[in-house]
Amino acid sequence: MVFNSFEFFVFLALVLVLYWGLKRRAQNLLLLAASYVFYGWWDYRFLSLIAISTVADFLIAKRLGATAAESRRRRWLLASLAVNLGILGAFKYFDFFVDSAAGLLESIGVSANAPTLSVVLPIGISFYTFQTISYTFDVFRRRIEPERSLVTFGVYVAFFPQLVAGPIERAQHLLPQIQAERVAPTLMKVWSGSWLILTGLFKKVVLADGVAAVVRTRFESPDQHGGLSLLIGVYAFAIQIYGDFSGYSSIARGVARLFGIELMRNFEQPYLARNISEFWRTWHISLSTWLWDYLYVPLGGNRKGRRRTLINLALTMLIGGLWHGAAWTFVVWGALHGTYLIVHRLRGAYEARGRPPTPRLGDLWRIAVTFHLVGFAWIFFRAESLGTALDYLGGFLRLGSAAAGDGGSLASQAAGVLVAMAAAFVLDWLDRNRVRYEPLTWNPVPLGIAAAGMVVGLLVFSGGTLVPFIYFQF
Repeated sequence: MVFNSFEFFVFLALVLVLYWGLKRRAQNLLLLAASYVFYGWWDYRFLSLIAISTVADFLIAKRLGATAAESRRRRWLLASLAVNLGILGAFKYFDFFVDSAAGLLESIGVSANAPTLSVVLPIGISFYTFQTISYTFDVFRRRIEPERSLVTFGVYVAFFPQLVAGPIERAQHLLPQIQAERVAPTLMKVWSGSWLILTGLFKKVVLADGVAAVVRTRFESPDQHGGLSLLIGVYAFAIQIYGDFSGYSSIARGVARLFGIELMRNFEQPYLARNISEFWRTWHISLSTWLWDYLYVPLGGNRKGRRRTLINLALTMLIGGLWHGAAWTFVVWGALHGTYLIVHRLRGAYEARGRPPTPRLGDLWRIAVTFHLVGFAWIFFRAESLGTALDYLGGFLRLGSAAAGDGGSLASQAAGVLVAMAAAFVLDWLDRNRVRYEPLTWNPVPLGIAAAGMVVGLLVFSGGTLVPFIYFQF
């Protein structure tokens, strides 16, 4: 089992009290021990997987740094990939590929007894695996020097605030912070970290969990709902996954800040994106930039002609879909986004990387189109199977019908989703204009009202059914 909220904050307070009374090396030892306790609280047996990835990449990186011959360096890089992708493949993808192959054989009349591992998917394995792979790649490319301390590298891999759901940190950004002496945070740093935690909890508990029941009822039995009800379900899931995941990222950043460490921003108001390329520059930024740097560019990027560029886009998004889960629904989700990006590129559109400009009133129709394209793909992301996704899409033909399950609560559910969307928009707008509307510089009265409002919301919504973070399963 994972920590519940109360246990986590007691654990956090205890670690922080000890942490700021220690020197850097002892701080790193404490962080490593706390991270392993945090992960082991769920299932101690899977600590061995983190340890294997950590030790293997630590030693391989040292060999990469000491080896001049490029052929040998490539073999060491392949060894790292074999270890990391081997573990990830065995625990996450073995059953999927075996079952898919067996299904294909049976479709042509060949009986197959497929072996399966039937193991529990370790929480966060995709995140820390991609993090260690990026480190080895960067050492191979001579962008960074190999880390000489196993403890320091162990903290980089297992740092508990972002261990189970990211962001996927780069060694160039996180390792120097772990190597350096940390100064006790100022009152402003503590306050800003606490504010990130509070807004993250609000997004998760109030916005995401608040619409979770609406999402669940639609996707569990789409045939029991009319088209309008299913449309509300899509909007609700768009809010749920955004509030859930961006909420976790905010909490992770806030907790890390209390330790004197800054994590990267993982979201930049993605539902204000004016096109699909902007969406992927602002949604799960640590993954989208990882896919760009360690998959799209090595495949050739846009350097080998238009046809190869489009193929690279498709492959990158297909693999990005599979990264999210071993199911054909994620493959279709990735294929849809790959198609969107291909169409965007064929139109001759191309944007520089980085934070997009603030949208204007004339951009509203582009934002609406992009949001609905993303929402359409979310159907496959959320559905338990392709059959369920197709049933969901078929239900839109019942638009306006009073199918069973809609009932008189449909209007109230729609109103709840709209309120959640409005609240998310307000938080995003303040965050996008954070230099101008920095909450921590507000007058104490509006700041207190905003904080109190979020606390009240947390108290009201925290008594419901516990909804795990969606990205824990990846």
